[in-house]
Amino acid sequence: MRETIRIRATIDKDVYMQIVYWAKERDMSINEYLAHAVEKTIDYECKNYDLPTLEIARLNQLIDVITCLSVNTKALEETIISGLDSLLGLTRGDNYLLNSEDDYE
Repeated sequence: MRETIRIRATIDKDVYMQIVYWAKERDMSINEYLAHAVEKTIDYECKNYDLPTLEIARLNQLIDVITCLSVNTKALEETIISGLDSLLGLTRGDNYLLNSEDDYE
């Protein structure tokens, strides 16, 4: 059996309520749940965690590419709309760019 040490900590009431909820969900005591959570956090800090499978890694890569394409498409759409608005502005009403050279003589 491992040696245990009692510690005291202060946490938010909301965090405490979440700890109680998840400890009950996992059928653990609050002490067991906190010990488990601290172990997992230490493992994460030490980069000691499971890497995703190749399928999940590829899926994540595809999702990132689709997100990037979506952003690029939105930027292209805004550029085209802005350009067409500029062209429409040129064809409407009086504009110094539409005056012929004969008008200045």
